[in-house]
Amino acid sequence: MNRLERISSILVQLQSRSVITAQQIADRFDISLRTVYRDIRTLEEAGIPIIGNVGVGYSLVDGYKLPPLMFTREEAIAFLTAEKFIEKMSDLQNVQSYKSGMNKIKAVLRYVEKDYLSDIENNIGILGKSDTGRELPTAITQCILKSISEQKVMHICYSTNQKESERDIEPIGCFYSQINWYLIAFCKVRNDYRSFRIDKISSFSLKDEAFSQQHLSLPQYIEKYRLQEHIYEVIIRVKSTDLIVINDYKYYHGWLKEEINGEYTDIHFRIFNIEHFARWYLSFADIADIIQPDILKDKVKDQINSLIHKYKLGSVE
Repeated sequence: MNRLERISSILVQLQSRSVITAQQIADRFDISLRTVYRDIRTLEEAGIPIIGNVGVGYSLVDGYKLPPLMFTREEAIAFLTAEKFIEKMSDLQNVQSYKSGMNKIKAVLRYVEKDYLSDIENNIGILGKSDTGRELPTAITQCILKSISEQKVMHICYSTNQKESERDIEPIGCFYSQINWYLIAFCKVRNDYRSFRIDKISSFSLKDEAFSQQHLSLPQYIEKYRLQEHIYEVIIRVKSTDLIVINDYKYYHGWLKEEINGEYTDIHFRIFNIEHFARWYLSFADIADIIQPDILKDKVKDQINSLIHKYKLGSVE
């Protein structure tokens, strides 16, 4: 990227955010802070009204931009959700191209919508990859994100095992994993964080009641429960010639990526239910090895021994 292209891109970055720091610009373009300051000065000399606040960052004078594109919030959320999917499910070049396009769209949004997207960006996530799945309904998405943005309690009716219960919840975000969308929220009935499958929420509304406390962000929640082993990182090793056996089903079990290892392929998964995964693994265990975690090996042994005991055969050590 030449200097003219970089300066133009910095202008797009300034237009796409309400505030951006010199360090963020330096990281984005892999340049020094001194170069950032020089490029900002070039933009100022060209008549771009940049405001620089020490300890805060750079911003443009409100109103300086192309005429704002009148996207609705629903459209803006659709762009953001699509960006999350593309980050996880496409190649690097396509991801970079989409991000570049998104920055240009954000650059001409009104400040209120720009701030809204910045506020909710970390409240939508994708865990793993999938080639199919359920849609994320627009109406409940709006309600969830409005609840998070305004820190207002949501009331939901939730169906589990053919029983319906009413809950007051304080959402922290929604994410997509395998083939379902999930809502993570602090449940005031259970007095703890709970995950809710969004397709099982039959009705919802926003209450005029403030959150009872400050909550974790969605990435913080996911990392916390991953460290507590509520989320498992699994690696299965299969001969590359045998991949066809599981290719059609891996997307339903938290598939993340694959790495070639000689004549073998290491398949990475991120899962919540170790028991369910162990049962699936048994369907192709003769052609695959478990690299990690050890708890999965133990679960598989338990299930094999249970079958052996059932049919009075012997045991597996």
